[in-house]
This record gives sequence, C-alpha cells and structure tokens, in this order.
Amino acid sequence: MKQFTGFIIKEFYHIFRDTRTIIILFGIPVVQLLLFGYVITNEIKDVKIAIYDQSKDVVTSKIIQKILSSDYFILEKNINSIKEIDKSFKSGTIKEVIVFEPDFAKKLDKNGIANVQVIADASEPNTANIIVNYTSAIVNDYLRDYNSVNKTNFQIIPEVRMLYNPGLKGVFLFVPGIMAMLLMLISALMTSISITREKELGTMEVLLVSPLKPFQIIIGKVMPYILLSFINSVVIILMGIFIFGIPVHGNMILLLAECILYIITALSLGILISSITDSQQVAMMLSLVALMLPTILLSGFIFPIENMPLILQWLCQIMPPKWFITIIKNIMLKGSGFEFVWKETLVLVAMTSVFILISVKKFKRRLE
Repeated sequence: MKQFTGFIIKEFYHIFRDTRTIIILFGIPVVQLLLFGYVITNEIKDVKIAIYDQSKDVVTSKIIQKILSSDYFILEKNINSIKEIDKSFKSGTIKEVIVFEPDFAKKLDKNGIANVQVIADASEPNTANIIVNYTSAIVNDYLRDYNSVNKTNFQIIPEVRMLYNPGLKGVFLFVPGIMAMLLMLISALMTSISITREKELGTMEVLLVSPLKPFQIIIGKVMPYILLSFINSVVIILMGIFIFGIPVHGNMILLLAECILYIITALSLGILISSITDSQQVAMMLSLVALMLPTILLSGFIFPIENMPLILQWLCQIMPPKWFITIIKNIMLKGSGFEFVWKETLVLVAMTSVFILISVKKFKRRLE
C-alpha cells in the first residue's frame, strides 16, 4: 500500500513540475469561463446609430433623447439625406438608422398617427432583430407616457426595414464566419504541422544549410497551401451561392483577392507558430486552442463585439478573422467596393508582414 501511495504522490509531483500541464488543467478552464461569461449574452449596448430627422420638432427631439439616454445606443452621426443611409451602413460602424418623417409632431397632433422608419443592418440578423426590438420598445414606452400625461390615444408606428438580409437568414451570418474559421484553421494548422514535421525528422537542418535563403524556404513551404486553401475558399463561396442562396453583390475579383490575402495571413501565422514549437503535437494543440476558440468568440462571427468588455474589444482588434469577416460581409452582402474595405485590408497586410518578419528572424537565428 505504501508503494502505491508513493506512486500516486510521485505522479502529483510530476504533474506540478510540468508548467504546461498546470496551465492546461487550471488556466484554460478559467480563461474559457471568463470568455464565455462575458461574451455570450443576448443584450446589446453602445450600438452606434445614425438619425435622419426630417421634422426636427419637440416630439422627435424627445424621442431621440429617450433613445440615446438608454445604455443601448450611441449617436454616431446625424444624416441629412436618404442617399447617406446606404453609405453609412457600408462604413461598417452604423448598425441602425432611424428616420423621422417630415412634420412628425403636426401629423401626430392632427391625425393621431405618425411614422418612424427603423432601418437595421441585417448582415448580423440576430443583432439586427434585437436592435429593432429595443428601438421599438423605447418608442412605445415614450408614447405610453405621452398618452398618459396628455390623455390622448396617439399612435407612433415603427416601420421596420432590414437591409442586406430581409429574410433574416442565419446562413448569411454563418457562411462568412465559417469561411474565416476554416481558412484560418486549415492554413495555419497545416503549415505549422508541415514545418514542425521537418524539425522532428531532422530535415529542417538540411534545408537551413542549403543554398536556399530563409525567405525562400518559407515561400516554398507555403505555396502549395496557398493554392489548396484558395480552392477551399472558392468551394465555400460557390456552396454559399448555389446551395444557401447567399448573394454576392460586390466585385468577385475583389472578393477572391481578399480571400488570398487572408489565406496568406493565416499561413504566416502558422509559420510563426511552427517557429516557436518543436513538435507536431504542440503545434497542433496551439493552433487549435489559440485559433479556433478566439475565432468563434472574438471575431464578431457569432457575438457582437460591442457587447464585450473593453479589454476584450481591444483583444478582438488583433484577431485576423475579425477583419476578414467584416470584408466578406461588406463585399458579399452590401456590395461595397475597395473604398469601404481598404482599412481592413491594410490591417491584414500589416499583420501578415509582422508574422513573416518574426518568422524569418527566427529562421536566421537557427542558421547562426
């Protein structure tokens, strides 16, 4: 019995001496609990909206004040023309536009009925539905108070319009997100495993002492995966179009070019992972844990970034899938051109450059 007890104690010592095991046992559950606890919520807050007030009277001013005094909405801009609505949505920051008809207060007083149009960006259908419901509830709450004080029976009728996804189909949200997740996992995972396999077999040292330069080795390793991942992206787009009925309103060439850029970004991240690991198993675990969960939770794929705590919103900014999903939605659903996605494109280019530079430096150190 003493021998058995000693064996168990020895196993405990072995576990506690291994830092990586301790992190897996205690660190990952804590991180996952915090992420899921803060990210998964059906509430909204700090949603950026635009207002087109064609009446500018006392009633519309009070309704706007009531909407903005809640914790749900932030006025991003006032617009002065119907033509500005589409441009505002394509900018990517505006989630809702509220339009008050001309002579709003006069019509309410004379006819007892006035109309307000609530236009939402339905490329994120669940979020759009919640935003519209919150807005309608605030307008109705104002109307109840107004009728109660003035002993009237007026009606304010919200006319809801969902842009880019009138049917609120969930697949319009999931296809861009799944494309970002699959391309990231396949590209980064396969590249990291491919290079760490060379390390494990000892053939990496042969490559490093060959006449090939480090950047040539890197390019040679990733070229096949660029082509294969690009084929994957084309297959996903075609399935989205012909099976799920997702439209491509923007330029197809621009869409494919952005896919290639994102694939290169993912491949460069896989190279970086392989440069800091020495085994295929570690590279696979790191790729899966460090890429899959953040892609699902911190990219805006499923859960709105605006709902997250500030520190998680900052963390989202360094997630390549976050920028790619924005690009895909803008091009496919909104028909945006390069003038609306150039910032996100530059971010992906910058990330790719950083990943490649770090990887090349690490290869040079191995040569030295």
